[in-house]
Amino acid sequence: MTTTRSDVFMGTAELIGLLSAGGPVALLDVRWTLAEPNGEQAYLDGHLPGAVYVSLEDDLADHHVSGRGRHPLPSGRDLQAAARRWGVRDGVPTVVYDDWNRAGSARAWWCLTAAGIGGVRILDGGLSAWVDGGGPVETGPVTPEPGDVRVSHDDLYHGALPTLTADDVQSAAVLLDARAPERYRGEVEPVDPVAGHIPGAVNLPSTGLLNPDGTLRDETEVRALLSRRGSADTGVGAYCGSGVTAALTVAGLAAAGVEAALFPGSWSEWVSDPGRPVARGDDQPGWSVPSDGPRPP
Repeated sequence: MTTTRSDVFMGTAELIGLLSAGGPVALLDVRWTLAEPNGEQAYLDGHLPGAVYVSLEDDLADHHVSGRGRHPLPSGRDLQAAARRWGVRDGVPTVVYDDWNRAGSARAWWCLTAAGIGGVRILDGGLSAWVDGGGPVETGPVTPEPGDVRVSHDDLYHGALPTLTADDVQSAAVLLDARAPERYRGEVEPVDPVAGHIPGAVNLPSTGLLNPDGTLRDETEVRALLSRRGSADTGVGAYCGSGVTAALTVAGLAAAGVEAALFPGSWSEWVSDPGRPVARGDDQPGWSVPSDGPRPP
């Protein structure tokens, strides 16, 4: 089924209208950055009214799993328990948001959707769009009524959204590397032990899908970015450093009607095997994030 922007993203005006009408909605604050993965203090200092803090590191990853990169996917049963704790209910919309390049919210959207939970959408533009649009902010923790949501997939690696493994990732018709250009080229690597990219991958930083204000570019622009990398509408794969920021690539493409498979372990899983090949340099037509746009991670 082809998806549209409104299936994946929700604008500030729509959310304000929904809340003003008293409609039920679960709001999840997924503050996370590479520099500060614990966003709880930022959440406590100011968040959407009724929003519950979600820890990406604790709830949207299972660090007990080995061999799956820096952010292994959680199990469906653990995610269900967490989602119920957040107040997520069957048949009730869930809106996820963050304050940094839609990384945390896209990870939450991907995990919940892959587990089979419907009606999950990303707040377009994140917290800044909410504030700029006149949305109210409150402080302190929120403890919601427990939810009743049920997941339909316990193994998110084989869930409701397509994925790639280290064995088949190079078979993608077009493989998108969602990291910053300098990381793709192998000039720097601030996190993982090896620099470079998966041979055959082309660079499309996840933040290249965003406008300078952090909202998603329109469908025509997203499709144009994809077509410049020789892509069709099928056979698209995406990876990043550990499966977090590439979730935005998957979400942004889904909003433009293009299905992309995520390689959850991404670069951190790829380089865990010294026998896997590594490419460096820029072996594609040049492209860079506009100077007034957000910087990719």
